[in-house]
Amino acid sequence: MRRAALFAIVLGAFATVAGAATAKVLRVGTYRGVRGQYTTIQAAVNAARPGDWILIAPGDYKTTKVLTPKGYPDFPAAVLITKRDLHIRGMNRSTVIVDGTKPGSAACSSKASAQNFGPRGGANGAYSSGSSSTAPSGVNGVMVFKAANVSIENLTACNFLGGSRDTGNGIWWNGGANSGRVGGHGYYGAYLSATSTYFGGMSKAGEQTAARYGIFSSNWDGGTWNQVYGSNMNDSAFYIGACRQMCNQTVNHAWGEFSALGYSGTNSGGRLVIENSQFDNNEDGFDTNSQNADEPSPQNGACPNNGISPITHTHSCWVFMHNYVHDNNNPNVPAAGSAAAGPVGTGMSVSGGRNDTIMDNRFVNNRAWGLIIVPYLDSGKPCTGGTLNALGQGSCLFDEWGDAVVGNSFVNNGGYGHPTNGAFAEVNFEGGNPTNCFSGNVAAGGGPLNTYAAALEQAFPSCNGSAAPSTLATYGQFLGEVLCDSQVELAPGKPASCPTGPYPRATRVVMHPLPKHLPTMPNPCAGVPSNPWCVGRKH
Repeated sequence: MRRAALFAIVLGAFATVAGAATAKVLRVGTYRGVRGQYTTIQAAVNAARPGDWILIAPGDYKTTKVLTPKGYPDFPAAVLITKRDLHIRGMNRSTVIVDGTKPGSAACSSKASAQNFGPRGGANGAYSSGSSSTAPSGVNGVMVFKAANVSIENLTACNFLGGSRDTGNGIWWNGGANSGRVGGHGYYGAYLSATSTYFGGMSKAGEQTAARYGIFSSNWDGGTWNQVYGSNMNDSAFYIGACRQMCNQTVNHAWGEFSALGYSGTNSGGRLVIENSQFDNNEDGFDTNSQNADEPSPQNGACPNNGISPITHTHSCWVFMHNYVHDNNNPNVPAAGSAAAGPVGTGMSVSGGRNDTIMDNRFVNNRAWGLIIVPYLDSGKPCTGGTLNALGQGSCLFDEWGDAVVGNSFVNNGGYGHPTNGAFAEVNFEGGNPTNCFSGNVAAGGGPLNTYAAALEQAFPSCNGSAAPSTLATYGQFLGEVLCDSQVELAPGKPASCPTGPYPRATRVVMHPLPKHLPTMPNPCAGVPSNPWCVGRKH
């Protein structure tokens, strides 16, 4: 099925529910002088029934209380949605703000005194930022918990900070994080922005408080993001994970920047398409990986049931296409956890990923590599899909294989000048798995690739399923440079050496404002049942 057709079907499904005779329109705030029935988003959500619409007037909607799903205290949220088939829409993307900062502060204030760090100790309740022996929980912004077919559109979320619990996500479709199961089905998100203005600084223990993810989907089957933006995250602007080969999601016209990773996707595969999007000014522009987290692992882009993709015409249904990945050379971003190991200067990393297709993209001015394909080394069990003890007792190796790099343009990559820097590079540890393939890729003006990338095209031109040898002996120098760039510690306190010289390191974290003129919905009344805010407007 073509992506445009699928997009129309998704919109049509939401419109059908919305058009039901029983659907009501609940209004939050005051719009064009007409007061709504509710002053808070959560009050409208509490009153809504499946199929209803919630419209939100421009305003700064501060967080004064957090809620958690029943039986799940680790997921505190400012706005909690557990009812299916709701349609939540702001009347203006830039001026409808779901805000994590304290009442009385400026919208999305960067001041430390304005931040809410989440409740200490208890699950529900008012915020506290006073001293306590119990670490604050952090908080999520808008969270959809296991509720099918909820749409969220045309608003901005800011300053939702991480803490001791599973928090720090601006807008989250949560199908049951850490359960190892897919518990959510269907969503639509459009004209959304997620950012943070606050960074808590560094200490000897590492990075202090920051926002973690902008727009987030986990343990979810089926959904679309369109016209979305994320920035200033210490993990990634966008995240899709823990759906293995049941993801069935599309990311279209996304823009991720000024984060450790513009996008990350752990153990997300099957039918998953990222297209027409831009990733820039991150440490590492885009990363998909296998990992002992957000189970079930591994990341596998093969079509379910040995199917054929209508896009690639192969057995690979995970597709990254028609994207612009550029200038990801920024070490001065928030960065924590495994995301901090994203190699600065890299446009895209496939880390332990399998059967993925990267086609018809532009990789421009990423000063280490445009694209790298590497194993992911983790530790311990469950190591599902990985090799336990492959590199020593307690290690878990997720090797990569079956990835296709086809018809991409690489311009001015490799500016750091290390020997393997350039368009793309690859290394795999274990022989006997299906080969990666590289074909039809060009440098500036259609010219030849750098020597390292050209050698890969010559050696592995076809993803024909044949077994590939280990390339560690051949491409070990590349591996050494990646380890250096990532600042990976091969043993505690012993970072990898840098035989060809260092890569840039952070000097200070810089938080950037939202871009001006992000597009808002042309007509926020479109498809909405008749209501006082939409009188005289086509809908």
